[in-house]
Amino acid sequence: MAETLLSRGDLLPEIVAPPPGPRSHELSSDLARFEAPGVNTLGGPAGTEPALVWQEAVGANVLDVDGNRFLDLTSGFGAAAVGHRHPRVVAAVREQSGRLLHGLADVAAHPLRIELAGRLAGLVPVDDALIHFAVSGADAVEVAAKTAILATGRPGLVAFEPAYHGLTLGALALSAREHFRRPFAGHLHPHVYRLPFGCDPAAVGEAARRHAVAAVIVEPVVGREGVVFPPPGWLAALAALCREHGALLVADEIFTGFGRTGALFAVDHDRVRPDLLCCGKALGGGLPIGAVAGRSELMATWGTGGEALHTGTFLANPLSCAAALAVLDVLAEEDLVARARRLGSEVRRRAAVWPKRYRAVAAVRGRGLLWGVELVDAGTAKRVSAGLLARGVLALAGGPEGRVLQLVPPLSVTEEQLATALALVEATLGASEV
Repeated sequence: MAETLLSRGDLLPEIVAPPPGPRSHELSSDLARFEAPGVNTLGGPAGTEPALVWQEAVGANVLDVDGNRFLDLTSGFGAAAVGHRHPRVVAAVREQSGRLLHGLADVAAHPLRIELAGRLAGLVPVDDALIHFAVSGADAVEVAAKTAILATGRPGLVAFEPAYHGLTLGALALSAREHFRRPFAGHLHPHVYRLPFGCDPAAVGEAARRHAVAAVIVEPVVGREGVVFPPPGWLAALAALCREHGALLVADEIFTGFGRTGALFAVDHDRVRPDLLCCGKALGGGLPIGAVAGRSELMATWGTGGEALHTGTFLANPLSCAAALAVLDVLAEEDLVARARRLGSEVRRRAAVWPKRYRAVAAVRGRGLLWGVELVDAGTAKRVSAGLLARGVLALAGGPEGRVLQLVPPLSVTEEQLATALALVEATLGASEV
């Protein structure tokens, strides 16, 4: 079996049993017996393909139940931005677990919740910010949409294609992919107006003028749906049009926030200050938490006293707040935002030639440690992802057609690990053309 990951996360891949291995096959059989097919990880017809079963993770490494050690270019969907099982996060959670595991959400506070709200309000690029906690990223999007509707008294929401904002009913109405929306179409918010991401900003202004738009919700960089960047100046133009038409600008930074693009928040690259900003994923260091930062006069429209209009049992959970505070400390003390910027320059230098070198690569785009390698079709993307898995690299293919390989390592990935991962990507791309 590969060396345990109990203490190190700076190791290179080691495959001892072609993944998914025999133990993963065995456990996948149990998964098929007991877990609903809509949420399990089995693939193929009727769940015939076994899942990869993780055993441990630390730093940029993942160990599966068969002893295979991987380099993680997913960061656990971006949640492990400071690295899996960062010792500061683990210590903070362990300490808090000896005091308070659970609170009363909208009925009673706890000290770490108050501290985290203050820290976030001082970090986000939102003027005079107040914080509304959420239990997940999708929940944060729900809060932002409700805030916009409450604050403006308008029903309309502008969203973009492609975009991914989550799969709860409110967030789903804003997400672009028809595959996700179609089964629930009759129950989705009817006042969502879609425009192409990066479109002429005048089209946004026209939509706002015609449809009583409360807010324009945008990912500063499209994440899951293909790692797509807007044209220069586009976000600033959106902000100006929102101000002109009395609509709110909502930045969905759930995937891009906390250093992923080489700035603390992706809107910082364009010096844009949204009215509302959603965050999550990386904030929890592996534990679930979300938050919306909004201008105080907007958040005041929720009112005070009486029953909360949007809350949840696990809102601002004490363990999640402890983890989040540790994440913010690690980001600052290890200078991970600048590190993402520096390592991103190396990825750019290395990957710039891939479209010319490999027929399978249509385009490469990225910033910081958020990169998308657009392949010629979904079949190629699936083969490349499988080839990387066999070589000990975890990477997902996203985008509406499933053909954009996403390279999203922890911001703490070592230079040797990153260079190795890129070399293995190159080897796999080359092998896919043989």
